[in-house]
Amino acid sequence: MFDSLVGATTDTLSCVPITLAADAAAPLIDSGSTAWMLMSSAMVLLMVPGLALFYGGMVRRKNVLTTMLHSFVAMAIIGLQWVLIGYCLAFGTSWHGLIGWNPDYLAFNGISHTALYGDKHVPELVFAMFQGKFAIITPALIAGAVAERISFRAYVIFIVLWSTFVYCPLAHWVWASGGWLFEKGVLDFAGGTVVHIASGVSALALVLLVGNRRDYPDGAIMPNSLVLTLTGAGLLWFGWFGFNAGSAVAVETPVAGSTAVLAFTTTQTAAAAAALVWMLLEWNHTGKPTSLGVASGIVAGLVAITPAAGHVKPVWAIVIGAVGSVVCYFAVQLKARHRKDDSLDAFGVHGVGGMWGAIATGIFCFIPAAGLINGGGFRQIGLQLLGVGVTVAFAFVMTIIIGSIVKATVGLRVTDAQERDGLDITIHGERGYHL
Repeated sequence: MFDSLVGATTDTLSCVPITLAADAAAPLIDSGSTAWMLMSSAMVLLMVPGLALFYGGMVRRKNVLTTMLHSFVAMAIIGLQWVLIGYCLAFGTSWHGLIGWNPDYLAFNGISHTALYGDKHVPELVFAMFQGKFAIITPALIAGAVAERISFRAYVIFIVLWSTFVYCPLAHWVWASGGWLFEKGVLDFAGGTVVHIASGVSALALVLLVGNRRDYPDGAIMPNSLVLTLTGAGLLWFGWFGFNAGSAVAVETPVAGSTAVLAFTTTQTAAAAAALVWMLLEWNHTGKPTSLGVASGIVAGLVAITPAAGHVKPVWAIVIGAVGSVVCYFAVQLKARHRKDDSLDAFGVHGVGGMWGAIATGIFCFIPAAGLINGGGFRQIGLQLLGVGVTVAFAFVMTIIIGSIVKATVGLRVTDAQERDGLDITIHGERGYHL
């Protein structure tokens, strides 16, 4: 009997190393990286209410709820669109570098909660949710350009179509393995092209279709609450750390962890530099430093550093933020000269700031490729210009097409009476303030 026990024990023990080896070979979820991605996703989603406050404070009192609702309704509509089909189109198996497709990704039906994303040791659902927050905020940025006169019905239809036929293809081209711009080496760390240039240029195209507000530029259009705008700018700055640093995706390896730290640092540095420069420019130009100017500078710096956040050193982030503030400031000043009513400067800040940031990435990057100042010559600048040009052309043309379809079917603009009386009461039957 002792011999039989010894044999059983030996057989049992002989299995242990095999089991341990199998477990060691199996991919494991990294708890630190997963926690960071969950936190980053929540921080990016907080940017949407931040954007609602930022935009809501800049419009007139009669339109504050409608303007804020544009951001909140995107959380509901695009939040579902992304799960149902958006993630599949953006990050599914690449079809000739143009679009993604994987039936398992439809409604996340074939994605197990234990499946990992690539080699990042985080669940794929975490990555999908993180990217979904980008998809939500991007069309909401466009709404700022046509605030106070776009039909709510038209806006709802537009963002579904735009996200499906503009955002998802761009995200695939730039970020997905197999995407044609990704494979060429175009760098966009956290959305300079996919989010900011795309939304800014699309905003300009939509302005051309919708037209100016009835009392622009001759009437007085005063913000209803710059307190809301400043609060929104603060929330955007906070959430942007998740937006940029979270784009490192993982922190479990020295490379991924250091990239997240670098992106966190450059985000802070660029935003601070841009806020200061905008304030000084405005102070010199108008004689008064304003709260709206500081808030605009913060966002300009955050936009400019977004494509470069994990690719440049902090000292160059100061330059990117400062120059971004200058170019965005003067882009906003040109609006009055050209009499195009980009109501809340979506193109002037996001479009122009995103273009500068994308090009600056080619100048200052040191990882994963060397930019101009690091001995890499003009190659990366050329690639960045390719990314900018393709994004501008694709977003503008597709927005004109989508906007024209919506205009021909349900109309893009509210009636003159609705615009005069305010969209809050005429469309939603509510008022933001009862004073």
